[in-house]
Amino acid sequence: MALWAGRFKKEVDERVNGFNSSIRFDFRMYKQDIQGSIAHATMLAQQGIIEKSEADLITEGLLGILHDLECGSLEVDDTAEDVHMFIEAELTRRLGDTGKRLHTARSRNDQVALDIRMYLKEECDAVTALLKKLTQTLCMQAEQHLETVLPGYTHLQRAQPITFAHHLMAYAQMLLRDIDRVQAAKTRMDVMPLGSGALAGTTYNLNRGKVAELLGFSAITANSLDGVSDRDFCVDIAGAMSLIMVHLSRFSEEIVLWCSWEFKFIELDDAFATGSSIMPQKKNPDITELVRGKSGRVFGDLIALLTMLKGLPLAYNKDMQEDKEAIFDAVDTVKLCIATMIPMIDTMKVLKQNMRAAAAKGFINATDCADYLVKKGLPFRDAYKITGNLVAYCIDNGKTLETLTFNEYKQAHALFEQDVYEAISLETCVRERKVDGGPSPEAVKTQIQAVGKCLEAM
Repeated sequence: MALWAGRFKKEVDERVNGFNSSIRFDFRMYKQDIQGSIAHATMLAQQGIIEKSEADLITEGLLGILHDLECGSLEVDDTAEDVHMFIEAELTRRLGDTGKRLHTARSRNDQVALDIRMYLKEECDAVTALLKKLTQTLCMQAEQHLETVLPGYTHLQRAQPITFAHHLMAYAQMLLRDIDRVQAAKTRMDVMPLGSGALAGTTYNLNRGKVAELLGFSAITANSLDGVSDRDFCVDIAGAMSLIMVHLSRFSEEIVLWCSWEFKFIELDDAFATGSSIMPQKKNPDITELVRGKSGRVFGDLIALLTMLKGLPLAYNKDMQEDKEAIFDAVDTVKLCIATMIPMIDTMKVLKQNMRAAAAKGFINATDCADYLVKKGLPFRDAYKITGNLVAYCIDNGKTLETLTFNEYKQAHALFEQDVYEAISLETCVRERKVDGGPSPEAVKTQIQAVGKCLEAM
């Protein structure tokens, strides 16, 4: 029988029950629901609202339900409206009237607001741990490729020489920001809403601070209307998950390119690639393609949350039941993608010679050639034009800057000396970019060390 049966003269249509029910997706919060209920019962007893013996029985009963759920001896009732009513009904079945006292001074509105905050706080920590592991994996790969020359790109055109380590550490920086966003979202939602009631609090003498203390919250919500209707924290987390997926998708796109025969910069381990049903030569980077595709799914979850919230008057509305499927899916998808990418990146084979060969093409040392003339005293714009003329000459004559003769350099400008060949070598180009944050092995080592310290502090 529904809780509100006393108000209604007819049974709810079965189709409405199914439409209204959320237990198929909110049951994952059973542990948080039980933890929150134990804290609530403990506080009620301390405040003299229920007897201590009743609170003890309720706690014992809830712990028994938790044990039975986790060992599989208690099955979920799929006909229950939600996880909260399933657990309360089971508690009442076991304890009788004592079980009915648990919901004193509480509404499902503030109960679900509590449960989802508790659940998502734990999920934030789980995502953070995965992001840290992925960042560490990038750092370990970078340490092995401090001297591996790679062409850097703009507009997907070869631009300037960098190292594979430097490229990887760019993604490490993105992941550090992701960790910071996830933890900031967790901090903002670390307020305890229980005690807000349905919307207007309660006449009972509650100690909300005690419940917050028992459940590990840093504060309580300051307004009961906001306490039950706030889902900003879901949007916060969905936004953080979306940016994580942006970064994973960008990296995935590069891996897809690098695996192609057109680039052939890396080769994925056989355990992290798939083949074709008809083309025996194929080795496809399906994981990264799926990550790239799943980014749209997470973005959709964010849009779903924003759209769901944008037209809601205060306080609670049933629309808000839609928050869980969206935010659960966003977090689940991100966790799955990161967990799969970590071993894939850890085991990929880096084809150094192919990277070096690609860097030798495309005149990516042209800027260094111009800088060479500037260091000899020529204004940069003049040096830029002279180097541009040299590149055009090379293209017309099938040469590169490295293969030009000394006489050809001299004809371009008298400031060229024999040391130009050393100045424009790819290794020199990379090695001399010692500026903080640059691609020189020395600078990248510093970046790796700094990232390691950040991870330790997070």
